[in-house]
Amino acid sequence: MSKKLMAILLLIFTNGCAVKPSNHHFQVPTSWSSKPSEEITTKSAQLESWWKHFNDPTLNRLVQEAIKANKNLQIAQSRIREAKALLGVSKSALMPSAGSSFSVNRLRGGFAQGLTGVGGNSLSSNSSSSLISPFETNIFQVGFDASWEMDLFGRNRQAVSEANAEVVVAQEEYRDLLVSLLGEVAHAYISICGLHRRIEVLEKNIVAQNETRYLTDVRVRAGLASELDLSRASAQLARTESELPMLQLALAKNIHRIGILLGKEPTAVEIDLEQARPVPVTPPEIPIGLPSDLLRRRPDIRRAEAVVAVATARLGIAEKELLPKFSLTGLIGRQGTELSGLTLGAGSFFSIGPSVRLPIFTAGRIKSNIKVQEARQEQTLIGYEQTVLRSLEDVENALTAYSKERVRKESLVKAVKESQRAVELANELYTKGLSDFLSVLEAERQMYENEDLLASSEAEVAIKLVALYKALGGGW
Repeated sequence: MSKKLMAILLLIFTNGCAVKPSNHHFQVPTSWSSKPSEEITTKSAQLESWWKHFNDPTLNRLVQEAIKANKNLQIAQSRIREAKALLGVSKSALMPSAGSSFSVNRLRGGFAQGLTGVGGNSLSSNSSSSLISPFETNIFQVGFDASWEMDLFGRNRQAVSEANAEVVVAQEEYRDLLVSLLGEVAHAYISICGLHRRIEVLEKNIVAQNETRYLTDVRVRAGLASELDLSRASAQLARTESELPMLQLALAKNIHRIGILLGKEPTAVEIDLEQARPVPVTPPEIPIGLPSDLLRRRPDIRRAEAVVAVATARLGIAEKELLPKFSLTGLIGRQGTELSGLTLGAGSFFSIGPSVRLPIFTAGRIKSNIKVQEARQEQTLIGYEQTVLRSLEDVENALTAYSKERVRKESLVKAVKESQRAVELANELYTKGLSDFLSVLEAERQMYENEDLLASSEAEVAIKLVALYKALGGGW
């Protein structure tokens, strides 16, 4: 090998295949833009088991059952095992490979095959005594072979790095599914509690309106009220009763949803959840940490970072295709015309030696592939930044939604108190003949609407907090 060629190979080895680094540093805000509620603090958040902050044993049990039996999580776990197995495949390329072979063939020789018998020295005892003639013989062959690609430029090691990153991608996909699953279970459970509360309010109002209708009927018979008042009372009662089936339908859908999330039949948890239970109470303090904490806690951000690592490794592999491949191969075996001839002797053969493969002309395929991988790496970098921005948006929206729902709930508490007082006054004035019956019905209608809105808002406050925990990436 000339000194010039050695210098070129040394230059390629030292500088020719450096993998471009995955620099994707992203500047995040130092604080949250949305003004949080008084109970929300920027202390370091402990969100591994955020659902326990509600102090609801049923919710805790449902979450644990979902983690164990959810089908999507089981699929994600299988994908992790698949990625780890592929990592083993990539690692095997770093080591030598060996194999053995045994073959039996029946050959008929001649000029076309390059096999002939000459005189009495042919390989077959049945061959003709003519000077040159075709012949038939058995060929038994046994051998061992081995090969090893010497990874001088790190191509195979780069493939291992890619497989490692794919394992991380699969793990973060599992965690992302886990975060979503916990949010769905908690959302459905709190919705069930809220619907039970709304049904309870509705049934209470149905009883009250039934009583109002009965008293109106008594007053009509006594000549103290008109048939119009009775018709209005009956119409309002029927209108209120018509809302019950829709609430029951929403309740059934949420119960069925939890059954599926737990990996069971839709009605498997119906008996357990059809009983009314209070809406889980939000904790007095909610630490959420700083925006920078999302980079290490949100699984989708961690997955996007791993995807960048995969793309970077693939770019490195593509660049190394420009470099030579050095391999060491060996073969040893024995050939004979009979099984008894497969012993050491004249029929033995072997070969051993290095080989080099250097791409000379590929019509631009390798360079084009490098450009492809560069573009894909650029896409993953942009995707990473987009994921970070989306996560910040999720948290900001969740903070705002939770804070505004708390304010809304406080206003509805006042509205319910005032509407209850209005019903009392309307009934008193109507009884004394100082007001018409329509005022009573209107006051009752507003009271029911406000009570229903308050029951819904109580559940929404807890649901908005669940959305905040999910946006923060809590649950693993």
